[in-house]
Amino acid sequence: MKINYSLFLLVLVGVLQGSSLNAKEVSTAPPKAVLSIETGYTITKVRTALNKKESFIVASSYEGTVMGVSYEGKILWKNALSGFMNHDLWTGDIDNDGVDEIFAANADGAVYCLNSKGKLLWKFQQNEAPMYSVCVVNKDGKAYVVCGGYDNSFYYVSPKGVLVSEIASKTYSVEKASSKAAKELPPSGLHITNFLRPAKLANGKEIVVVHGVQNSMSGNGSVYFFNPLDKLPYETIVIKKNGPYGDLKITDVDLDGKSEVLMGRTGAQAKGMSYIKIEIENPKKLTQVDFKNVKNKASLSRGMYRVIQTEVFNNNGKRAYVSLFGSDIIINNVGEKDADGEVVPTRFSFNDMCKDPNSNKLILASAQSGGSAIHIIDFDDKKWRKDFENLMPPGKIQDILANTKNIKDNLKKFEKPSYQKESATVYFMSESRKKDGAAEAIDRIEAKYKNPVFLNGGSFDKENWDRSAMPSEVYKNKRDGRMKYVLSQEQVLDILAKKHKESNGKGISYWGGHGNDPYMYQVETTKKGLDLANGNKTVIIYPEVEDHSEAFNFVMNDLMLPLAEYAKTKNGSLYLRNKHLFWQSSVYMDKWKPLVSGKYASVFVPAMEETTDKSMELSFTARLGLWAAGSVDSFGARCARDNTSFDRLRQHSNQTLPNHFLRTMVYSIASGAQYIDNFPVDQEYMSLLWDLIAEGAIYVPNRADILSFSPVHLSIANPNEDYLNDASNVKWLTFFDKDKKDKEPFAFSRLNGTWPGAPLTEWDFSRYAAGATERRLNFIPKYSNGMVLITPPQFGVFADKTAFRKPLVDNIHPWYKNITKEYYSDGKNYFSADGKTTYAPNEYYKVIEDDIKKSAALIPITVSGNVGWVVAQVGPKQLRLTLVENGYINPNNAKAIVKINNIKVKKMKDILNNEEFKGTANSTVEIDIPLGGFRFIDIELEDNL
Repeated sequence: MKINYSLFLLVLVGVLQGSSLNAKEVSTAPPKAVLSIETGYTITKVRTALNKKESFIVASSYEGTVMGVSYEGKILWKNALSGFMNHDLWTGDIDNDGVDEIFAANADGAVYCLNSKGKLLWKFQQNEAPMYSVCVVNKDGKAYVVCGGYDNSFYYVSPKGVLVSEIASKTYSVEKASSKAAKELPPSGLHITNFLRPAKLANGKEIVVVHGVQNSMSGNGSVYFFNPLDKLPYETIVIKKNGPYGDLKITDVDLDGKSEVLMGRTGAQAKGMSYIKIEIENPKKLTQVDFKNVKNKASLSRGMYRVIQTEVFNNNGKRAYVSLFGSDIIINNVGEKDADGEVVPTRFSFNDMCKDPNSNKLILASAQSGGSAIHIIDFDDKKWRKDFENLMPPGKIQDILANTKNIKDNLKKFEKPSYQKESATVYFMSESRKKDGAAEAIDRIEAKYKNPVFLNGGSFDKENWDRSAMPSEVYKNKRDGRMKYVLSQEQVLDILAKKHKESNGKGISYWGGHGNDPYMYQVETTKKGLDLANGNKTVIIYPEVEDHSEAFNFVMNDLMLPLAEYAKTKNGSLYLRNKHLFWQSSVYMDKWKPLVSGKYASVFVPAMEETTDKSMELSFTARLGLWAAGSVDSFGARCARDNTSFDRLRQHSNQTLPNHFLRTMVYSIASGAQYIDNFPVDQEYMSLLWDLIAEGAIYVPNRADILSFSPVHLSIANPNEDYLNDASNVKWLTFFDKDKKDKEPFAFSRLNGTWPGAPLTEWDFSRYAAGATERRLNFIPKYSNGMVLITPPQFGVFADKTAFRKPLVDNIHPWYKNITKEYYSDGKNYFSADGKTTYAPNEYYKVIEDDIKKSAALIPITVSGNVGWVVAQVGPKQLRLTLVENGYINPNNAKAIVKINNIKVKKMKDILNNEEFKGTANSTVEIDIPLGGFRFIDIELEDNL
């Protein structure tokens, strides 16, 4: 247990000295207005519980551990529960003894009930769909637990954990499914239970407030009022204002005994970000509170994805709405104008908030940038604003800063080894020279090094051109509502010419289109823009062009392929920033055959949007597979502000310290990614990445350098229609069918919007190949037996005999010449090479899993532990082992277990801090990886490879 009282200057000095402060190093000053309690865990949820008249804090960690914490900073108890995340926490007294029980709605489909000492009392579960919300409601002196989630029902449960009744949303829901974009829609008249909360009426009786939604982005949902145990709601309110909503709290705003519902929006922009108030006794009266006109709103405009959470506190004797909006607290006195709201900013955003019912204190969960503390703000202390503005969280945030500083210091003394080959070129496509001191760092690197290359990126307005003759009605009428279509062709070309001139020969990047509208510029305009480059690099970005409908055939033949053909001789690249599982599903449809065949290998660059996804370990190896197979000559990677939004309804995505970006990029670039399209967040911090490339600490391999591929690879043939729909339908939430359950197992399963944070099935490729356990944020996957590539078919009836690319084994390291083995899948089932035999995934996975494990001994090195890893040959006798701590937004100290298989090691050394390790053939070496960090280990062999 460690406590830090927001001693900002003292902590900062510690960081500059490269040390992480803890309670033992900080003087025991009296408590400040903001008290920080270090827990050692990434805290994602906070609540309070009553033990008689005393309250304590209940918290849930990223990995699902529930703990009790005293206000003095003592960890009272811990319970790891299932080891999977908790979507919701609640506390309430169900046995009328004056002591609250604790309830966790878990991603494994269960609600867990704990007593006040953290002991499990019971578990309630109906199926495997994640539980999403839980609360306690009272009726006629009896308490009931109410819970629900992604199975489209909610349940009343007795104090002993026994089912009392089920309320199916299909019996009352008014939600309707409609979309032009989705090929498969769930049925109308269903919803998941986004929130369940108890509310009091003026007569003292309680009701259940249900917020139901069908879609995590495009719908506001509806609010239903139920008398407890009733089968139908007595009131339904269709929300028409500014959704989706990621928070719902019940409070008595003006202390008149009548409850109000406060619902907070989830989204990116400060403009229009708001919450609404519903008066339960007068439910037709909805009040919207908007922050767009508040004073001192500059910090609100960061453009990060945030959930507004609102409670009512005492503000110098006045009742006031206090809203947590990312890294800002906004205070509106009740009854005063929205524009009079006060904004109190700090550096870090927080994962959750709750109010202490016994005081005027606000409890904050950990900082979203990987923090591990709980923070308590005392609004009765007039110094709270200053302390909050200067808050520097203890614990993991300090470790990240200290460990990063150590890497920077070691890099300053590093000299690239004489044996090291030249790296492949890395193109940074969107780094801003105007933010965070980035210009100085970029200028310094460009003056001395040729790698990396910083392209002149940036967006500009779109072309207003005549589409009346376009034969596709779908694409004729498409426009991206975020863009201005105001430029003539001449104006577009003038802008491109200026951008090239300002690039000093480095080249440019810009958006050419989007899934919302691929035709932001007419084809001829884009071709003429390529002519203006005069041989310099031009990267044209196309995000989210992932439509697998027939209508997209027109775009392929009219836009994509003509541009690819033209760009081949113009040093042009088409950077396809697609979502979900495009690179292992839709890309293997006939319309994309020219890309997969390798005909345009020098042009197409597979990259990922990586937002809303829950399957990054798949998208990564699928891009690597296309690259290794020769379909493309390079691939891309991206970090965006909403990468952490695996659940769009809870978009706590305002990581202001981008350590998760840094580690993801180290891993991706060490794996061969060359085209980087990052969202700029603290570029002074991210400049370490640029220096690592420039100095040669990160070796950027060609595909023939990599020796961490598994000999086993899985090829995708004729993707199954159900798989295509499942892989792309991540925004619709109500696909769960209780009758089907897992009767139709998929090789790649639980991909649609029903499964945020859910455990993987035993037969899922992500589990047995990538070492994943859940559908959540596996940006730095383990692949402990080697990277199992997802590739185009190489042999058998599925292989493309007319392909331009060489066979896989001719593209990758000669080591693999006689040891590769291929399996085949359509995403749902597995097949024999001749296509005549179909294998069920829930049985046949055992064959592939066993082969992967046995084949691991055939490659020089394998690594296990909570790390991502890459091995590349950097010299005649030298290997570079890159090890990256894989905690993403849940960083921890890690241990890499390095297994040396069939090579004779002469020397093994960390190239930055010069620590040496002893390893021999068929031995194991343990290497510690610092929290939020990474290491580069060079392994010198006795003989040439």
